[in-house]
Amino acid sequence: MELSTTTKFELPADVVALVPMRNVVLFPHVLMPITVGRVKSIAAIEHALRSQAPIGIVLQKDSTIDNPGFDTLCSIGTIANVVRHVASEDGTHHAVCQGMERFQIEEIIEGYPFIAARIKRIQESTHIATQTEALTLQLRERAIEILSLLPGVPAELAHALQATRTPSHLADITASLLDTEISEKQMLLETINIEERLQKVLQILTRRIEVLRLSQEIGERTKEQMEDRERKYLLREQLKAIQKELGEDGEDDQEIAQLDQAITDAGMPSDIEAQARKELHRLQRMSSASSEYSMLHTYLEWMTELPWRLPEEAPIDLNAARQILEADHFGLERIKQRIIEFLAVQKLKPQGRAPILCFVGPPGVGKTSLGQSIARALQRPFVRVSLGGVHDEAEMRGHRRTYVGAMPGNIVQSLRKAGARNCVMMLDEIDKMTASIQGDPSAALLEILDPEQNSTFRDNYLGVPFDLSRVIFIATANVIDNVPPPVRDRMEIIDLPGYTQEEKLQIALRYLVQRQSEANGLREDQCTLTPTTLGSIIADYTREAGVRQLEREIGRVMRHAALRIAEGEQQQVHIDETALDAILGAKKFEHELALHTDLPGVATGLAWTPVGGDILFIEATRVNGSGRLILTGQLGDVMKESAQAALTLIKARASDLNIPISLFDGIDVHLHVPAGAIPKDGPSAGVAMFIALASLFSNRPVRHDVAMTGEISLRGLVLPVGGIKEKILAAQRAGLQTVLLPARNQKDLRDVPEATRTAMQFILLETADDAIQAALNKTGTHASVPAFKLV
Repeated sequence: MELSTTTKFELPADVVALVPMRNVVLFPHVLMPITVGRVKSIAAIEHALRSQAPIGIVLQKDSTIDNPGFDTLCSIGTIANVVRHVASEDGTHHAVCQGMERFQIEEIIEGYPFIAARIKRIQESTHIATQTEALTLQLRERAIEILSLLPGVPAELAHALQATRTPSHLADITASLLDTEISEKQMLLETINIEERLQKVLQILTRRIEVLRLSQEIGERTKEQMEDRERKYLLREQLKAIQKELGEDGEDDQEIAQLDQAITDAGMPSDIEAQARKELHRLQRMSSASSEYSMLHTYLEWMTELPWRLPEEAPIDLNAARQILEADHFGLERIKQRIIEFLAVQKLKPQGRAPILCFVGPPGVGKTSLGQSIARALQRPFVRVSLGGVHDEAEMRGHRRTYVGAMPGNIVQSLRKAGARNCVMMLDEIDKMTASIQGDPSAALLEILDPEQNSTFRDNYLGVPFDLSRVIFIATANVIDNVPPPVRDRMEIIDLPGYTQEEKLQIALRYLVQRQSEANGLREDQCTLTPTTLGSIIADYTREAGVRQLEREIGRVMRHAALRIAEGEQQQVHIDETALDAILGAKKFEHELALHTDLPGVATGLAWTPVGGDILFIEATRVNGSGRLILTGQLGDVMKESAQAALTLIKARASDLNIPISLFDGIDVHLHVPAGAIPKDGPSAGVAMFIALASLFSNRPVRHDVAMTGEISLRGLVLPVGGIKEKILAAQRAGLQTVLLPARNQKDLRDVPEATRTAMQFILLETADDAIQAALNKTGTHASVPAFKLV
């Protein structure tokens, strides 16, 4: 028989009407609104209102079940009084319930229009231990703290918590405030022990506080970002409106589209193109006003402007290359032949690894122009990288993009300038690089100049590998000794000697006069210089291995002619040898032989310098003293030792040279090398020092037209030295006719130009006796040597 819901029931004291809740847990001492819609739940509410009886609020285990039974309900619930009830038009009922105490369901009672159950009320202990009191104090502080983190919490709630003294009440009220899972709340409801319940609530509360703190921080940061983003968005929209009014709208989109097309057209390898497009997508998401936008835009421009594709190489014509070299350079026959061989190998094996040539020679001999001629012969772009003064490794490898103002290194910049991956790149003045605290730039050259490694050269700015294997590298240096050995090992050294006077004359006639005429606005027929005039300029106004100073002096002559023509004095200017004094001033260099005198003790030596060969004079004299050897003229340690060895050898050979031993008693020997402001060192002046001392003590002057070089030993042997070619050219420039050389340097005469070998006489020396016979005049005796009185 079905009972009416309007019937008033009298339930036993241990039976209550149950209201199953799907997702609500009511705690004792807590006031909570609930909403019910199921018929039995509404009947239970109405029964409670009619009978002024409490109801049992219990959580059902499975929220999908409409008619829960004993097995689908939680065993622990809360007895509550219905404080207020409102029925809405849609059939649902709203009630405000006040939790009273916990209960446990023992069995379900059938026969009622609502779910009725026999229950057991759970009494809580009133004993408060010290641990419980401490937990209560800690929980109250934490509860007040979490209320401060929650938005919109009324102040009365904090006062209520502060006023709650009973530990079980505080635990239940705090548990009801927690924003946690229903299962955790039911677990707290089922925890009967007060101390254990306090610990669990405190643990959950602490975790929620940390979550709320993080959430609050994130919210504040997000709010700031949102405000900044909204501000920037507003500004961008205003900027777009202004640009639209000015007819400039869409520029950012156009830049992105242009970069996208440039990446497509650049011909990058697939992995590098993927990297570039990844950066492009980042750029699209940035504001154009951002500093990183400008940096990333510049990076993509560099990436798209580099020559990733290998252009089609023109066929190499060796005859045309030979004509180019002959037209651009006079002399240098062996150098030209090596370059033609280099081009021949390139023609036969285009994909081979080209050797790295290094032109070594004094300034002004045409090292850079030879590289330009190679580029012309190969029909490839030419680019020059100046390494003089480079002291930072980043100048070779580039700076990382994290630095302000970062740029690629000199190699990548030069490739961009050349516009071709197979260009001819000249590394100029490779011997002028220096290490510093920023690193050693020559270390970067180890990878750049190694054909096995430079196919994956990585510039720090680009951050991706670039293939340098098709670049033809040509290095130049004045002194190869200044280049680190590992770098030197990667290059083929080609020596370029200085020019003879005849070669300088031909270079001036063929190239320099015409170039300076054009540079100073003159036609070819408006100013003429005779070969004799040019020869005088070479001999009297220049003293160099190359032709740079010669070109400057010719330029001064051309400017003088341009002035006279511009003023209308003459239409054509002819300059002969006699006019040079008025134009260029007094002669800068006198004939070195004019410095010679008939005084014994002066010998002419030959020296090697970074700018070519030169001559030097060894002057010896003796004064009263204690047997010291005095050396002046900024001589290095090696040169000082050569002087000591020469003096010892003179004393040892005194009888053979007809020099009385008594001449060495009570005197000081002073040996001086003029040009004292210039440091000098090396063993090659040993023979000249020996001849100067032999001339001094034997009173036999040295021949005026003889220069000499070689190292002397205590056994009287003449040992070989270096720089023979440069020294011989220096002797020819000075007007000397005879050069004394170590016999073991005879092989180096092959490097001397044919014209010089024909014009000069060479005497090969095995011993010091050979030097004396070739260098000293036959006249003079030791008796008439002193111009001062010896004691």
